[in-house]
Amino acid sequence: MPLADTAQFRVPSPSALVSLPSAVDVPTDHELMIAVRAGEIRQLGELFERHHRRLYGFLLRLTNQPSVSEDLVQIVFYRILKYRHTYRDEGKFSAWIYHLARKVVADYFRKHASTPSPTDPAKLPEHPDPAPQPSEQAATAEDVALLRTALARLPLEQREVLVLSRLQHLEHKEIARLLDCSVGAIKVRAHRALKELREVYFKIRQEKAA
Repeated sequence: MPLADTAQFRVPSPSALVSLPSAVDVPTDHELMIAVRAGEIRQLGELFERHHRRLYGFLLRLTNQPSVSEDLVQIVFYRILKYRHTYRDEGKFSAWIYHLARKVVADYFRKHASTPSPTDPAKLPEHPDPAPQPSEQAATAEDVALLRTALARLPLEQREVLVLSRLQHLEHKEIARLLDCSVGAIKVRAHRALKELREVYFKIRQEKAA
């Protein structure tokens, strides 16, 4: 290549680099939801990609029914679209989506007039969840199955608190807003639910050993 032709390939000076545009910032969930609220419906697809796995895991742990949980995920996102105008500027999307999910689950149980029934843990699909789960600390696959069975035997209210705090990793103040109670009350509920989970877990272990 002639020397004259290389001028267009000169490396920019450090001062010039400072003025170059930076990489495009990735919008937050809140920013995407604000866009959806403003009519940019296509942004809901990005929110779905970000949250549908964890939302499915949340619903599955409450219902113990994989196919039902998949349907409920779709209903939650339908309601996000339907009620997008109620999303607040100062809101937090993760808290809002769990608020909608809780209502969807409540409507499902009310419609079917039943409470969640324990499901054989072996039938629960291994659904990836980006958040670490306490069950991953179990020493064996049998311990994992026993933990899932124990969780399924808890009352819905206790299971809900444990799933939100221990598995979905929401802060106590977020859960308090979702459940419309004080942070102190949530801490007490979570403590009692965890105590009950341990008691049920060891009871199941004893039944297995008998």
